[in-house]
Amino acid sequence: MTAKTHPHEPTPKELTWRGVALGALLTVIFTAANVYLGLRIGLTFATSIPAAVISMAILRLLPGSTIQENNIVQTIASSAGTLSAIVFVLPGLVMVGWWSGFPYWQSMAVIAIGGILGVMYSVPLRRALVTGSDLPYPEGVAAAEVLKVGAGEAGSEENRKGLAAVATGTALSAGYPLLAKLGVVAEEASGVFRLGGGATTAGGGLSLALIGVGHLVGLAVGLAILSGIVIGFGVLLPIYTAGGAPAGTDLADFVSGVFRAKIRFIGAGTIGVAAIWTLLRVIGPIVRGIAGALAASRARAAQGYAGLDLTERDLPIGLVGGTILALMLPIAGLLASFASGGPAADHLVATLVATVLYVLVAGVIIASVCGYMAGLIGASNSPISGVGILAALGIALVLLALFGHLADPASGKALVAFALFVTALVFGVATISNDNLQDLKTGELVGATPWRQQVALALGVVFGSLVIPPILSLLNSTFGFVGAPGAGPDALAAPQAALISAIIQGVLGQGLDWSLVGLGALIGAGAIAVDEILRARGKGALPALAVGMGMYLPMPTTLPVVVGAVLGHVYNRWAERQRDPALAERMGVLTATGLIVGDGLFNIAFAALVAGSGKADILAVAGTGAWAMPLGLALFAALVAYAYARMVRAVR
Repeated sequence: MTAKTHPHEPTPKELTWRGVALGALLTVIFTAANVYLGLRIGLTFATSIPAAVISMAILRLLPGSTIQENNIVQTIASSAGTLSAIVFVLPGLVMVGWWSGFPYWQSMAVIAIGGILGVMYSVPLRRALVTGSDLPYPEGVAAAEVLKVGAGEAGSEENRKGLAAVATGTALSAGYPLLAKLGVVAEEASGVFRLGGGATTAGGGLSLALIGVGHLVGLAVGLAILSGIVIGFGVLLPIYTAGGAPAGTDLADFVSGVFRAKIRFIGAGTIGVAAIWTLLRVIGPIVRGIAGALAASRARAAQGYAGLDLTERDLPIGLVGGTILALMLPIAGLLASFASGGPAADHLVATLVATVLYVLVAGVIIASVCGYMAGLIGASNSPISGVGILAALGIALVLLALFGHLADPASGKALVAFALFVTALVFGVATISNDNLQDLKTGELVGATPWRQQVALALGVVFGSLVIPPILSLLNSTFGFVGAPGAGPDALAAPQAALISAIIQGVLGQGLDWSLVGLGALIGAGAIAVDEILRARGKGALPALAVGMGMYLPMPTTLPVVVGAVLGHVYNRWAERQRDPALAERMGVLTATGLIVGDGLFNIAFAALVAGSGKADILAVAGTGAWAMPLGLALFAALVAYAYARMVRAVR
């Protein structure tokens, strides 16, 4: 039931200095965790619920706190945490050798401008996809329930249990990688073996964070990822490795190379088709939402804000449109500065006109697609990297039309870097719109004022843009990225950044194998057809985007997510039979969130130790032996079992 506040009732305490300060503090913690997780496995998590729990635990100690004030805190923290997904693009500039690090002001500007655009684009979408839609918004609704319970009479006990659940998950998830870095247990259990006439790889990473991600994404997404794993690693990889490894080439290196060169591009085609299908489904609601925003603007002009319920007061549509257009000027300046020394500078006016128009139009499309996906399956589950691939492909084709294929390697590298930089701007829109509508749904359910929440979203963007570049610089100097010049043995995979970079390089350098992308598109079309049939018959779902992810992410990354999805499903079925099913389900969500946070925060701390000491094995006290993998599997299973046992005890 949506909370409403009559225009003549006093406005509750909402956008306060202490709420903003607490939101900024939580931003640092959650952003650090999300940046690392995104670079390591290509996934990020929504921070709304843990931010809401922590906010209630702190602000209730202060006089006059309200549910709306706590909502502002989680809005700021979740906005900044989601903005961390920009790591799906920016590291590509290091991977292609254009940047050696992350220049602070340039990186901060591209993140901030893209994020603010995302906030502005999502304002009219609130009416289209939140108030005027039956999309479930699982994380937005869950965050609202946490806030409501915390504000009620039983809030103190629920807060205590919630904080304990997050703390337990965090401790467990930080403890295992600590043992792994000490050399006691293995970080991964996987291997390469022959299958049919070819070979494949199988196994999973021993990461509690991946189990937590799986718990949150749910069974439908988990099974869709499993379908992608079966197609990619059980069918396609053995086919493409059927010729055998070249003489003198290690089998594991050969299989890994085929996966990167073939399977991931097929997965990209699947993701691209799924993203286009999503866009086609949301065009109607978008048009209706913009019409509603214009109607509200006319009502405001006639009656003023006093004539509208608090829950209907968006930022004025004129201000929104003016801000979007005004931001095109700094975007043009930023792109002109970045283009210096490359082929884009030789035809600067035409390049700027084309790219600024691309950002303007693509931003609308991408905000709509990502907002819809978040409403459908949640911000954590929504693979916005697929939309990022489409954005990269789009700007690469625009630049190809302007410049053609460049024979000079230096000019080609500069143009690839320019395309990545434009993609980063558009991707900032994607990351924020993917989260904003979840937050606005939470606000609708707790009686928040939309314009205040939209201001909070913009503040979250600013805080996140200040924090992300130095974290990226730390991880780059400590680990580096796979494929980048000078990357070490422990380099972070940054899978989406690598894939997006490869797609742009392929388009601009005539090296992209379109047959692979086309095959992926056919697989995506098949997955969409199966999904539609399942939904029509009420038999579940098979999200095509998740199928694509199962194909283009390494199996050690995705298989534990599937395991977590199955475990989460079993736990939630148990929770439904309890005296308080909502409480039981929330304990699972909070523990799973803690599993994600603990792993990310440990590795950020470890990165700081390595950067300060210059020793990658600074914590190693034991040499990893044959016993490390079986011991790790046993301990890992025990920790997972303990985590779920704690969930059960917290409810009983």
